[in-house]
Amino acid sequence: MNGLLTLLGIESWTPVIAALVLPPLPFFLLILIGARLILPRRGLGWFVILVSMVGLWFSTCLGTGQWLNQFVLKPPPALSTEAIAELKAAVASKEQVAVVILGGGQETLAPEYGVANLTAASLERLRYGIWLSREIGAPIAFSGGLGWGQADGQPEAQTAARIAAHDFGQQFKWLEDRSHDTRENAMRTVPLLKQANVTRIVLVTHGWHMPRAQKSFEQAAAGSMKIQAAPMGMARRVDNAAVDWLPTAAGYTSVNRALRELAAQLLRL
Repeated sequence: MNGLLTLLGIESWTPVIAALVLPPLPFFLLILIGARLILPRRGLGWFVILVSMVGLWFSTCLGTGQWLNQFVLKPPPALSTEAIAELKAAVASKEQVAVVILGGGQETLAPEYGVANLTAASLERLRYGIWLSREIGAPIAFSGGLGWGQADGQPEAQTAARIAAHDFGQQFKWLEDRSHDTRENAMRTVPLLKQANVTRIVLVTHGWHMPRAQKSFEQAAAGSMKIQAAPMGMARRVDNAAVDWLPTAAGYTSVNRALRELAAQLLRL
């Protein structure tokens, strides 16, 4: 699918296409269809409206998002204390290990800073990647350019490098700032690290994004290096279970993100 978009020269339409096919728009359209069917076929019309309303409800529930993440996306577990200790030992034994942080988006201009800033998701990845780098003693690579919806501006990797240096006192060893999506993250980062004789990549991204990201990097590496998943953002909410099945903004975000990720997996983006 990504190749088709490239062939047609409409890669920049990716965010628009995603907005059109993901909730809530499809359910709104179904409601209109149901309303139109009420006059000629009353029962069918009300059934379509009811199904649409149920779909809208569950598409904004945190419980739905958690279910999709756990049973559909199936992210790997977070690194255990033992796994981190093993990575630390590998670095101490002179194995060439690199922590690779995948960008999660940026604000082209944050008025409060007067410069570009990372989104909350990208900042979370950055923080964990820096923490992990310090724990195991491995250098960092950050991968992220401009998204398909961005025409120009500073690449995300450069924004991340500035924040890492200024706010965390951490320098990146490698910057990959030309990629547009996860597939390109892998295609451009792996050759960069191969030149530095890296044999193991510790891949940092959110848990819901990790299955697709890990697969992309494994395909790009083609067995030349080990790709070790280091997912983050794995904590579960501990609110009353009933709240998980009530419509909330957090629920909408969780479901939309999971469905977007599932669609990207199916379309191999």
